[in-house]
Amino acid sequence: MILVTGATGLVGSHLLISLLQENNDVKALYRNSKHIEKVKNVFTYKKQLDLFDKINWVEGDITDIPSLNVAFEKVTIVYHCAALISFDPKDEDKLRKVNIEGTANVVNCCIDFGVKKLCHVSSIAALGDTKEGEVLITEETDWNPEKLHGDYAISKYGAEMEVWRGFQEGLEVVIVNPGVIFGYGFPEQGSSVIFKSVKKGFPFYTKGKTGIIAVEDVVNCMIQLMKSNINRQQYTLVAENPTLETVLFTIADGLEVRKPSIYANKTLTRIAWRLDWFLSKIIGRKRSFTRATSKSSHSLDIYDNSKIKKELNYTFLDMKNYLISLSEEYK
Repeated sequence: MILVTGATGLVGSHLLISLLQENNDVKALYRNSKHIEKVKNVFTYKKQLDLFDKINWVEGDITDIPSLNVAFEKVTIVYHCAALISFDPKDEDKLRKVNIEGTANVVNCCIDFGVKKLCHVSSIAALGDTKEGEVLITEETDWNPEKLHGDYAISKYGAEMEVWRGFQEGLEVVIVNPGVIFGYGFPEQGSSVIFKSVKKGFPFYTKGKTGIIAVEDVVNCMIQLMKSNINRQQYTLVAENPTLETVLFTIADGLEVRKPSIYANKTLTRIAWRLDWFLSKIIGRKRSFTRATSKSSHSLDIYDNSKIKKELNYTFLDMKNYLISLSEEYK
């Protein structure tokens, strides 16, 4: 029996389809039943609605141990996709609670219930920091606690420490560190917000680089890694490292709308994150642009995917064509 946490999210929903296509028995952890309908929409889009009724839904929360005890019964394989994504400093405690403590609970249940193997979905935000003069980030790049990191990145790094603890206690583990994940479904959250912003005429762009990947590639790599004998390894899952300018312009072309036209240099983004902070104090809205995100929007770091490509002999989807296709679906 396979358990998927975070089953009502982008990665989780697409993962369910792939696992069920292989005739696996799957448990799917959910917190709110209204989110299940979003998963059903993905199954419908993928023309796999006949598989939807085969999901064994289990209500629970990774921060609630009693509910996890029910979910883990007869489970031998776990895909841990559940996480909180927020860049608002006010959510620091929630991020630590869900991402670190929640992962610790999942790891402990894996050990207690004799789970054979765990796949943990982390993030490129949890990878290391380049030294002066360097731009390439690999799985071996050291994390520098003296450098500026957002609360989300810190929480995902802390979650990885819990997974490595699980390995030390006898659990087989693999960690994947995806970049920005694009995929069909969930138009009001995650990377889909980028499409919404561009469609509304978002005017700004920067020339910093970021790692991006299609959700189908994330899911395929996870499943292949879990089927293999690979243990105690982590892999950067990035198809390409385009500039943010390229991503926004490609999406604009796909949506057939005006491209962002104002280059936001470092001075402008410094002003922007301070203004965002000010408005959050005045009107109480959640932060969407912080000092850490301002810095990352100009980063020229490149995430190296050579390890996963070599390990699985894997070829990633072409992201330009993929983003254009997604844009057409978004329209």
